[in-house]
Amino acid sequence: MAKKAIIILADGFEEVEAVTPIDYLRRAGIELIIAALGETPLVRSSRGLKIAADAVLSSLLDEGKLSVSEWDGVIIPGGLPGSDNLAASEQTGKFLKEMAAAGKLICAICAAPARVLAPLGLLEGKKFTCYPGEEGKVTNAKWLEHRVVTDGNIITSRGAGTAGEFACAIIDELNGAGEGEKIAQKVLL
Repeated sequence: MAKKAIIILADGFEEVEAVTPIDYLRRAGIELIIAALGETPLVRSSRGLKIAADAVLSSLLDEGKLSVSEWDGVIIPGGLPGSDNLAASEQTGKFLKEMAAAGKLICAICAAPARVLAPLGLLEGKKFTCYPGEEGKVTNAKWLEHRVVTDGNIITSRGAGTAGEFACAIIDELNGAGEGEKIAQKVLL
């Protein structure tokens, strides 16, 4: 049975950090749902790219499809003000905390580890990475200058230039070790 993950996009998301995981995870056979934070499925990136999400996050909640039992992982792209918009969302925060409590995979890249995960306490006692300069916003966690860091059920990455490696790490966690490398080879990463 295919693993199922959700990526939450808010206005101001970073394009490469969202589209690369979407593409790679779908290539790997992971059922990935794009959820828009807002009232419509159309989400605008930090540079004006518009993406039509598969669903609106609040609609998934209303339909009972935001239950932790429905998902194997959640992905939070960075970008500004996208990360701040996600951090301001009570719905997103509640969902991330529930996923973490259930031991589900939590993935964040660029500014999102520091601006979204850390304020929720999800990085406490963990090793992590993020966009350079954002690590100062995080306390009670160990920042590493690595491109991708996996610590338990948390995967973090540095930024747009590491999005492919980030996506492959997510694939390895969901589909098994070495499965991300298969996708990396197919896309010449």
